[in-house]
Amino acid sequence: MPVLTTTEIMDLIPNRYPIIYMDYVEEMVPDESIVAVKNVTINEQFFQGHFPGNPVMPGVLIIESLAQAASILILSSPQFKGKTAYMTGINDAKFKKMVVPGDVLKLHATFGKVRENMGTVEVVAKVDDKVATKAELMFVVAPDEKD
Repeated sequence: MPVLTTTEIMDLIPNRYPIIYMDYVEEMVPDESIVAVKNVTINEQFFQGHFPGNPVMPGVLIIESLAQAASILILSSPQFKGKTAYMTGINDAKFKKMVVPGDVLKLHATFGKVRENMGTVEVVAKVDDKVATKAELMFVVAPDEKD
């Protein structure tokens, strides 16, 4: 049973089709960690051109998926509720395994250092418990501009 459904995710982050890269949140410990899930299918728009005859999920979209999971974790924190999180940097990104149609991408994010309205999140994308991508993301949280 998901902790958060896609609809509940969209209540927290501004991403919408075609650039929302998760189906549900499987686990979450507020102010600590999250595991979100992206079911990768051949129907993804990016597979049309990346690469014909050899579909591979672009690394930048795996990072975006991880950033979205991190945003859910950040914006679920009481201190950042109702705000918007922006990625300000990527450190030590490593791409270790290709992600292809049929893969279930598990997006792990854990809070690193947090100070006032900025911080870091350690992120890992796994397929079948094998690391596909890992990085440290830096973020800043700004007031929600819709208010």
